[in-house]
Amino acid sequence: MSLNWKEINLVLEELNLQGCQIQKVVQSTFDVLAFHIHGWGETKTLLIALTPGACRIHETFRAVPKSDKPLRFQEFLKSRIVNSRIESINQIDQDRIVKIVLRQGAGVFYLYVRLWSNAANVILCDESGKILDAMRRSPRRGEISGGYYQPEHEDAIAKEQNKSALKTYTIRELPGDGTFNSRLDTYYAEEGGSLSLEALKEQTRKIFETRINKVMVSIEHLNDKKHHFEDAESFRQYGDIIMANIHSAASGESWLEADNFYTGELVRIKIDPKKNPAENAEQYYDTYRKAKSGIGDIISELREQEEELSRLKSVMESLLNETNPLRLYKLLRNKSSQTRNPASSSQDKKRPGLGFKRKNWLILVGRDASENDELLRKYVKGNDMWLHTRDFPGGYVFIKQKAGKSYPLDILVEAGNLALFYSKGRNAGEGDLFYTPVKYLRRAKNGPKGLVIPSQEKNLHIKLDEKIIKELEYCRIEKK
Repeated sequence: MSLNWKEINLVLEELNLQGCQIQKVVQSTFDVLAFHIHGWGETKTLLIALTPGACRIHETFRAVPKSDKPLRFQEFLKSRIVNSRIESINQIDQDRIVKIVLRQGAGVFYLYVRLWSNAANVILCDESGKILDAMRRSPRRGEISGGYYQPEHEDAIAKEQNKSALKTYTIRELPGDGTFNSRLDTYYAEEGGSLSLEALKEQTRKIFETRINKVMVSIEHLNDKKHHFEDAESFRQYGDIIMANIHSAASGESWLEADNFYTGELVRIKIDPKKNPAENAEQYYDTYRKAKSGIGDIISELREQEEELSRLKSVMESLLNETNPLRLYKLLRNKSSQTRNPASSSQDKKRPGLGFKRKNWLILVGRDASENDELLRKYVKGNDMWLHTRDFPGGYVFIKQKAGKSYPLDILVEAGNLALFYSKGRNAGEGDLFYTPVKYLRRAKNGPKGLVIPSQEKNLHIKLDEKIIKELEYCRIEKK
């Protein structure tokens, strides 16, 4: 619920803040602000929440957490109104707009708190009504620095017409003892809509259970791959058995029955009837090589996902044990506490293009101008490596940097194969590539989307290797 005008008047009457001093400003999130105010022998915390459905102003008796990073409006208010005196604080008519007149030395400021659920705002003006800054900047309403805001000077006739259309409001009876401010604070903490403790905990469960389920699906998929790769030795054995029986294996058959000289048992091996025995053996050897090379990456990624699952469960448990709704609300608004560790961006489903995890190196591929441009703008940094075909149009390939590590030659070659494969040079089978760190790319002036001009580039000649492409396919990151 949001406060009606009669409740706002009662809140202000109980607070009795005239003549008090603003000592501190705290902004937890983009829609929760608090002032620590001293006067009449005590210090009070005035809470202002612009949250839809829980839009309000009242004294709070709970700790208001600080934001992890200084927020713009908080820092602005610190520079202007901290240590100022409250000359007056009252509601403008029945408009649910609180006007606070502040004196700072010889200067006077007007702080307006508009408590409209769908258009709430906190606006600081000078004596002329010129807006110095707003908690929520709204160019459409003119609520930006340099605009003007003087709600008390609006057309009196229009105000009277609006009042006649208003419902009759009463001060609601809230459970508990003490002042209306203290009962309000308890009500919002326990059952007051979107900022109540129970509602926030339910939101926490939904957020984390969704993410936990996705990670568990990913772990299941990785375990399937791991079990497949752990059979690598059997693939090599099948290749050896086929080669040992190369003269007795009949062409055109789909199965080969032979003695397994590794176990001493009869074994039945599936073969491709369109291939000769040597080709079938080579196919099993190829599967063996891919499995052996991929198992390390799969185990590493599986370990990361299991650590992420443990982290998510731990964070969810700590949030569900939180008793201060303001602190819980702030933590939920902090996206890094909701989702996975930002460093594990390999699973970011919003990232464009393709991703490959190879020996703990992340390779990104943009397949068209739009994906190239978005990867450049949002997903790569200066020391990441960029590769692109020299003589053929095609996608950009990036190797994400690892701190303190140089780019291994085999990773560079594999990324080069991807650059050639996702270009018009694929059919040529070979080609030259540019490669250079992203910091040496310059956007072409007035050029098409994504076009860049490299400098300090080096050349890499690549012959397309189908085995590398197939191995990389096993390391492709699947988006959930």
